[in-house]
Amino acid sequence: MAARARMMTREQIREMFSRLRELNPHPTTELEYSTPFELLVAVILSAQATDVGVNKATRRLYPVANTPQAILALGEEGLKKHIATIGLYNAKAKNVIATCAILVAEHGGEVPRERAALEALPGVGRKTANVVLNTAFGEPTMAVDTHIFRVANRTGLAPGKDVRAVEDGLLRRVPAEFMHDAHHWLILHGRYVCKARKPDCPQCVIRDLCRWPDKTPG
Repeated sequence: MAARARMMTREQIREMFSRLRELNPHPTTELEYSTPFELLVAVILSAQATDVGVNKATRRLYPVANTPQAILALGEEGLKKHIATIGLYNAKAKNVIATCAILVAEHGGEVPRERAALEALPGVGRKTANVVLNTAFGEPTMAVDTHIFRVANRTGLAPGKDVRAVEDGLLRRVPAEFMHDAHHWLILHGRYVCKARKPDCPQCVIRDLCRWPDKTPG
């Protein structure tokens, strides 16, 4: 199928998000947090880890330390004891401590709302910055993880060869009224329906709109 033929039309995209919104009017991240700082730390910890695993760790950590100052007081070794169940916890502890030091020294202990300032923090790349900007501050950004990358390419919503191409495509093609929540709808759809190994096409609410030629039967 030609690349152009594989792309959803504007009308199909609007219908797609209308259906996803009807199913889940107020989607949000599955990471547990109550402040922008808690979200930032959780997203740093979530690299190559599951949200379930991160939540188990932060349920232990946040009652003890949930501000940059409190985590700095724990120290790197103290922090490791709380997050040792998460993969790559040594490197993540180092990044979180360094991030906390910068937040205290340069931002008054607050999480900045500017992309450049976020991306300057250790352990924070473009995807993490997008999650914080969108989820904590309501900015219309698109954090493309493996789920969104897969859904955008399979459906024909915004095909791209790499995550930045998909991000740029989504920012162009997702209607403004859906942009704030689109990130979460697409992640949840990829996580629970449009799964990598065995997508649940028979139960998919956008099956008739999706341009993927290899749908599972049912």
